[in-house]
Amino acid sequence: MNVCSLAAPAPLSLLTFLSLPVFGQNPTPAHDPRIGQIIASLEQVRTIQQTGLSPDARFIAWSVSGPDGGIEVATLADSDHPHHITACKGSEKGRESGFAWSPDSKTLAFLSDCTPDHKTAIFIAQAGSDAAPRLLSQLNGYAKELQWSPDGKFLAFLYVEGATRPSGALAAMKPPSGVIGVEGLEVQRIAAADVASGAITQMSLPNLHVYEFDWSPDSHKLVYVAAAPPGENNWWVAKLYTQVMPIRAITKGGQVQWEHVVASQPQILVDPSSTKGPVSGLQIAVPRWSPDASKIAFIAGLMSDQGATGGDICVVPAAGGEAANLTAGRRETATWIAWDTAPLINYSAIEAGSSQFRTIALDSSSGNTAKGNALNFRFPATLGDGRLEGSISIARGHFAYIKSSYSEAPEVWYARDVAAECTDEVNNGCYEFRQITHYNDGLKPSWGKSESVTWTNDGFNVRGWLLYPANYDAAKKYPLVVYVHGGPSSASLPRWPYAGYGPAPFSALGYFVLMPNPRGSYGEGEKFTQANRKDFGYGDLHDILAGADTVARKFQIDPERVGITGWSYGGFMTMFAVTQTTRFRAAVAGAGISNWQSYYGENSIDQWMIPFFGASVYDDPAVYAKSSAINFIKRVKTPTLVVVGDRDGECPAPQSFEFWHALRDEHVPTQLVVYPNEGHGFVDPAHRRDVLERALAWFQEYMP
Repeated sequence: MNVCSLAAPAPLSLLTFLSLPVFGQNPTPAHDPRIGQIIASLEQVRTIQQTGLSPDARFIAWSVSGPDGGIEVATLADSDHPHHITACKGSEKGRESGFAWSPDSKTLAFLSDCTPDHKTAIFIAQAGSDAAPRLLSQLNGYAKELQWSPDGKFLAFLYVEGATRPSGALAAMKPPSGVIGVEGLEVQRIAAADVASGAITQMSLPNLHVYEFDWSPDSHKLVYVAAAPPGENNWWVAKLYTQVMPIRAITKGGQVQWEHVVASQPQILVDPSSTKGPVSGLQIAVPRWSPDASKIAFIAGLMSDQGATGGDICVVPAAGGEAANLTAGRRETATWIAWDTAPLINYSAIEAGSSQFRTIALDSSSGNTAKGNALNFRFPATLGDGRLEGSISIARGHFAYIKSSYSEAPEVWYARDVAAECTDEVNNGCYEFRQITHYNDGLKPSWGKSESVTWTNDGFNVRGWLLYPANYDAAKKYPLVVYVHGGPSSASLPRWPYAGYGPAPFSALGYFVLMPNPRGSYGEGEKFTQANRKDFGYGDLHDILAGADTVARKFQIDPERVGITGWSYGGFMTMFAVTQTTRFRAAVAGAGISNWQSYYGENSIDQWMIPFFGASVYDDPAVYAKSSAINFIKRVKTPTLVVVGDRDGECPAPQSFEFWHALRDEHVPTQLVVYPNEGHGFVDPAHRRDVLERALAWFQEYMP
């Protein structure tokens, strides 16, 4: 239920019947003219979608947004002079992304919609060549995550043939029709393109929705995380599978041809619903073969959404057996893994509100315990290469990633392991760092400085980030906005804001902004992440209130001007908080949940609730009722703005309607705005701007 994900649609017939107020019928109220300037500054940032090193560490590639955006390739020796790669011709414009390097570093494969029918296709370009990219395979659907087979003969990818929408929870759901849960299902499978001919074969079975996958070192097998359709709902009960490739490349008469082999049924390697031990009842993600193909590593944890990965690192024998936890008890949350040379595993993690990159060593004598754990580098920033959350591009002791924070706009960075030349490992180990791109060098924050803050509550060490007001004057008193992240299994990390809903604009307008990571968040270990099970709105809310008390004592904050906001889980927490305390003078609830009991039957991702609530609503209605804001609605005094997308399936619009309707009947100042054709994550720039403008105006009206 993270702000970065989504689920099933609320019935449109119900929305129509209830006549919800929609965007366009409620004009944005007049507000501070500075708001437009702030939004304009946020819109100037160039978004870097991906970066990646060639396996021989000679080239680096990246893709960037903007009118002259696309894919750039440069040598590391001369990164200031990249070569532009595009399948578009002349003045043609298109989207090009999702690239992958071939194992021999000679070829770059990428996705582009610069085709006659504007459908996505796979193209092949030669690194360092001016030759036009070659069309490899025309697709008819949604594709992502290109991955070369280690022998270089196939390009596998996740594919929804005939898709009507992007795969995943963020996108707006299709209007419901037909037999619900049976008809119109869009199943994401693993497909593979033959690099020689471009022919495409579906690799995984049609009755499994695949979320993530990896090739075996010999290119003959796949490992993947999958569940029965519908895919948005069943990731929380997904299993780990291995499967022999149903095709292989053979050479006849000097030409490479495909040979179809008898496809074995996929083998279930890990089933969290039935296994005992460290993986029991958890979610699994990021499966990776060991270099010798004897083991598979993956991340297991209590996760709110597929793609928002967090947990402990586990390994299991590739032939089957018990999984072992390599990072049990560590005060960190692993988010991504990649085998180095056996027995080393590289991984990214969140710890104490910062991003870090580490290496863990397996004990060669047992093969399933950790022998050592070394910190490579860490930053109070957000790191990633654009593939998965926290992923880093690695090649022969070289690293590439996109870094951003509240003081640094996003750019591609390069790191090199210089351990052989280094004697001082204090400052981020023995690494040399270099900025590769400079798209956003001229941007300056319009918000105030950021600072990590810590406090204790109920025996927990809790952390968060605080943004100062712009142009802070220690002699003045300032209002405070508490911004609660989605999830709950997620974390607030420093990152440069985009032109959407977020904490930075409040800082720019003169607010302190506290972004707490209460129990249930990532960054303090799996015990901390699981600490709000069956307790939504209680221990986690107490952590948030304790954090607000801490910063109020330490900084010049006006206790009469404290507000709360958030999206998704943060929207729920906003709705619930105003029923539990009158501390907040104003609130803005984005895509929230007001009634867990009715929500259970309205959304199409009800599977996510079992790990967090312990049972279905039909088996234990009381645990859902105690965390439902609607059951405490008569306590609310706080003016609350409610916003949601009309095709949000993860937090369906009727949840926002129910809360708004109750506040209106209780004569609490409120407004509901429903945005057409939007899912859990808004995509229309006009809607993103409108939400932010309304929220800023709401706080200015009720916390002047």
